[in-house]
Amino acid sequence: MATALVYDPTFLEHETGHHPENPKRLEVIVSALREDEALWTKLRHMSPREASDEDIMRCHSYRMIDQIRSLCDRGASRLDLDTTICAKSFEISRLAAGGATVAVDEVFNDSTNAIALVRPPGHHATSNRAMGFCLFNNVAVAARYAQVHYGADRVLIIDWDVHHGKGTQEIFDRDTSVVYFSTHQYPYYPGTGAANEVGLDKGEGTTLNIPLSEGTPATKHREAFSDALRAIEKVFPPDLIIISAGFDSRRGDPLGGLSLEDSDFDEMTKEVMDMADRNSSGRVISVLEGGYNLDTLGETVRTHISALAY
Repeated sequence: MATALVYDPTFLEHETGHHPENPKRLEVIVSALREDEALWTKLRHMSPREASDEDIMRCHSYRMIDQIRSLCDRGASRLDLDTTICAKSFEISRLAAGGATVAVDEVFNDSTNAIALVRPPGHHATSNRAMGFCLFNNVAVAARYAQVHYGADRVLIIDWDVHHGKGTQEIFDRDTSVVYFSTHQYPYYPGTGAANEVGLDKGEGTTLNIPLSEGTPATKHREAFSDALRAIEKVFPPDLIIISAGFDSRRGDPLGGLSLEDSDFDEMTKEVMDMADRNSSGRVISVLEGGYNLDTLGETVRTHISALAY
């Protein structure tokens, strides 16, 4: 069973101008994948579909959906100081969330694992607010979709973006069926992700944050990641693993200060796959988040996908 690649060039039509989160990100990724002909032909190529209101409203308020739709219809250029939009951004953000649900369908039916190369990213979007380059929370929508349509009782979301996934944490912080685990630079945008943020009420203990200071050596970063995975597996063997795959934690990213190399992403991916093999019949979904160094991003993501397709 092959690794599924969910992608559509429509994602390039989320026009953001000179913003760091721009269409060139996907262009360099797809170019690097195409240059690796053996990998490109090995992948199972799938098209996304738009997420329905029902899919999105498992994670977001209707008021938020309506606000984004209205702003795009009016031709607004920004949701906030950080988040740029265009007239097509509403439909493309639905396609991004829907791309993550197609990845869910793939791993429960036809593929071992899947990568959704989508934009805009999603992990900062909370239940009622789009922010931080993100409109809808793609991984959150995918997690709820998997629970509703495939009975996934225990979903593990692993977020290795340099920025903490404030929105993902908030959406699930009272939920015992989803564990959110994040390694991230701290203190840094968006200001959340302290080690004492462990979930709320009955969800206490289902959030694990590992804040890392700027310049943390890759060896220390990797050790913390591996230790956390082992600890999680003992108490929460997952039915499905979803990676919030941000590559701005790579050394040299203009929006980050961590030190991972391509080889680290390769090894981290393989660790996650090993965990999935032991617990969830290999089911891993990776959903693109950040990563803004256009000189390195393509090769970094190619390395990650190559590990998934190993």
